[in-house]
Parts: sequence; C-alpha cells; structure tokens
Amino acid sequence: MHLTHHIDVLGASPDLELAALAARQHGVVSHRQLIEIGLGRGAIERRVAAGRLHRVHRGVYAVGHPAIGGRGRWMAAVLRYAPGAVLSHRDAAALHGLRPNSRRDIDVTALARRRQIAGITLHQVRSLHLDDCAQVDGIPVTSIARTLFDLAEPLRRRDLARVFDEAERLRIFDLRAVEEVCERNRGRRGLPRVSALLADAREPALTRSELERLFLELCRDHGLPAPAMNVMVAGFEVDAWWPGSSLIVELDGFAFHNTRGAFERDRSKDVALKLAGYEVVRITHRRLIAEPEVVASELRQLLRVWTKVRD
Repeated sequence: MHLTHHIDVLGASPDLELAALAARQHGVVSHRQLIEIGLGRGAIERRVAAGRLHRVHRGVYAVGHPAIGGRGRWMAAVLRYAPGAVLSHRDAAALHGLRPNSRRDIDVTALARRRQIAGITLHQVRSLHLDDCAQVDGIPVTSIARTLFDLAEPLRRRDLARVFDEAERLRIFDLRAVEEVCERNRGRRGLPRVSALLADAREPALTRSELERLFLELCRDHGLPAPAMNVMVAGFEVDAWWPGSSLIVELDGFAFHNTRGAFERDRSKDVALKLAGYEVVRITHRRLIAEPEVVASELRQLLRVWTKVRD
C-alpha cells in the first residue's frame, strides 16, 4: 500500500508541474517544456487523446481546455518560435498599453530563418539586442523603445506619433533608449519616421505658462469658450476648467524626465476628480502643436456632452 501510494505521488508530479507552468503562462505550454518536466512522447499523446492537452500550434498546447484568452494567444505565438522569440510590433504595443490592436494575426519577432504559419506575422531578424527584450505579465516582448521603433514600419506617421504621445503621457517614453535602438538599426525602413519624431522630442520642454498660452490660443482660434485656468475644483488645482461644465483639461509637457511618483500623483488626482463627477482629459504639448484641429474638435464634442451632464 505504501509503495502504491509512492508511485501515485511520483506519477502526479509531472502533472503538478504542468499545472503550475500553465498557470504562469496563461494556460499554454510548449512541447519542449513538457519534455523538460518529464513527460515523454507517449505521455503527451495520451494527454492529448484524453483532452487534457489541446494543440494550439505545432509544438504548443493549451492545458485543460482549448479556450485561451488574448494573453494565452500571445504566449502561444511566442512559444511557437521559442527560444529567442518575443511578441513585437502591434501586439507588443497592445501589451505595453500603448495602442489597442484588433488584428487577428499576432506579431512575433524571432531569430534566424523560420517558417511562416497562419495566424502569426513573423518578423525575422539576425540578432536581437538584450536591451530590446523585456517581459510583461510573463510574456517575452520587445522593450518599449524597440516597440516604438518597430511600429514605424506598419503604422502611418500620424498613428505612430500618437503612440509616441501615449508613451509620453504614460511616463514610459525614454528618449535615450529609442536613440540607442536607432543606432543599432541603421538600415531599417522606419528609421526616418522615428528620427523625425525624436527631433521633436529633443526640443526644450515647454514651461507650464507656455503650455497654457498655447492652449488658450487654441481655444480662441477655434471658437471654443475660454476656460478658467489654474483654479481649484473639488479640492484640486486644475489647469483648465469650463465653469458650468464638468470638463477639466490637464496639460502635459514632455514626460520622460518626470518621476514615477509624479505619474502616480496625477493618476490619483484624476481618479478623485472623476469620483467627484468630473471628466479629466490630458492633452500633451505635441498634440497642441501637431494636431490642433483634432484637439479642438474633440474638446468641442466633450464640452457639449459634459455641459449637458452638469445640467
């Protein structure tokens, strides 16, 4: 009896490791990993036949059931081309929170020549610098700087500028890191677009008063009512607020020199104002300069909505 119990424990051990591995990897594992935890070919085939493993790609399985979420699909795509593969381009931007992506095919960057398969857009490179690699929620992914650089090829210039703008707004834009990626990728087609955006980033950051002046000029030039500037609303000093409405605008300068603490304070302030019934919109100085018509149109619509809400 004791011997039988001992064998059962030993037999369960690979499955316990398998469950833990799948939990860390959003429900998916690779054939290589199954071998490493002690499952032979026969054991794998038996689990497939029993419905305990479900093939997602060749050499990649979903554990327990075939339904995997978005992160599971990302992880499965990376595992398909492991080792050395990373989520990249549009899907890396989505994982970093820079830009949503509705494409069904998944962007993966991998080393050396590999076979393209359905459902994955494969970007093949000779090498991938260590600084170009990161990990988010357990998923190997290109760094933020490398992601911004890679996006220069599939995105239009305006869309690329908005992603740079979002990285700036989130306080995760690192000018020097992007410059280093450019240095390592001199022959890439997207380099001129990135270089043009970096030229803007190297300009001196505007002071608060200069940002406010630009914003007031935008309101005047596009027929928007003049807001009250630097006033107290719900216990916080805000950059701009239209009395009689619930719309607040906060003006953000270049953020790559700002601290994480400042970022967290801004987010807490935004939440508190929202809880008090206000809509907080953050506008960067790049948008004020690059697309004033778009900003003005958005503000006009928001004012219409949030003035009605106030009423």
